[in-house]
Amino acid sequence: MNYSARVLYFNEEDAVKRLMQDMGCDPAGISIMAPKALFKTVYIESITTKAANLLKQTFLAKGAEVAVARGTADLSAAQTPVLICGTHKQYRQALAQLRQQPWGLPDLAKAVEQALAAEANRPSRNYLVQGRPFSIQPGKTMVMGILNLTPDSFSDGGQHNNINAAVERTMAMIEDGADIIDIGAESTRPYGSVKITADEELSRLMPVLEKILSISTVPVSVDTYKSVVAAKALEAGAHILNDIWGLQQEPEMASLAARYQVPVVIMHNRASSADLQHDIMAEMIEFFNRSIEIGLQAGINRDQFIIDPGIGFGKNTAQNLEVLARLTELKTLDCPILVGASRKRFIGEILNLPVEERAEGTGATVVHSILNGASIVRVHDVEMAKRMAVMTDALQNWRAYGLG
Repeated sequence: MNYSARVLYFNEEDAVKRLMQDMGCDPAGISIMAPKALFKTVYIESITTKAANLLKQTFLAKGAEVAVARGTADLSAAQTPVLICGTHKQYRQALAQLRQQPWGLPDLAKAVEQALAAEANRPSRNYLVQGRPFSIQPGKTMVMGILNLTPDSFSDGGQHNNINAAVERTMAMIEDGADIIDIGAESTRPYGSVKITADEELSRLMPVLEKILSISTVPVSVDTYKSVVAAKALEAGAHILNDIWGLQQEPEMASLAARYQVPVVIMHNRASSADLQHDIMAEMIEFFNRSIEIGLQAGINRDQFIIDPGIGFGKNTAQNLEVLARLTELKTLDCPILVGASRKRFIGEILNLPVEERAEGTGATVVHSILNGASIVRVHDVEMAKRMAVMTDALQNWRAYGLG
């Protein structure tokens, strides 16, 4: 007899329950079995070896697996990273028990529980900023259109740095489906950009920003790391701050975002691709946690943060690929993820193509980013990205389209 067997992948209990219902399984059996069908692997950077031993025993007793450093068992190491492999049911049982244990394990249980919850769901955000409502919702990727007001941008320098050209470009992007317009008046490309003064940046930005704000039907974001520029932009009515240094270069940026209660994009940045001390995603999460703490202390609401892994900034081609491949790890921060890989150098290096021929490579990063957790994609080619985003969203949420 010939049998047909296939491997299934589940990311949520509801999908398991639907399949079991279709199979005709008993309802009681479904409720018991569904949590066993979801398998997750959780990595914890470092905990004390005493706590790790107790954690390991607890999870092993529930049928899960735990890996720790070799010196953990005999306490010859003070601390250890921990790798937990288990089903949702095993996590629920073990974490409930750990919440009753000493040595900081209740806090650890809470952190693991929050990470699992954040990984399972994309954030939902509803904003009312400067009188304009907009939202970030699961299943509807937002496209951020790039408007460069710079003569030296790597991709389109000098093309839109007068009011008429900028307005024309903005209206075209909105017509093509842009959900946000991101305006930058200083090139911050990692290779060869020239720093300018705040006065020069303002002279480029403000006339165009004021005009765009008066006509745009979508939120307008300002890409700057200078607090003087941000203050003027917010005073004029900008809806989002986009800071390539994640609030860590000029502390006043956080105070401004808090004062105006605007969403703030905190981007990961590094001085050089050569100074990586350890795992790049661990470094990135540490960076974001520091940025978020700066923001919280300044009075920014936790829901206002949007994180950007900073593709191309202080990262070489291999590092950019690794960050995109491991993008889902950022979901544990429970913030909307923005990815801006449009036309960037690493695409050109992989495809051996100049800037103007990187549309397909950019499209691949758009689809990959959405599949791995991005809520917003920042692009030059809005029409292409919008079509890809809508199609990718439909594939991920096919039940909502009445296809099954």
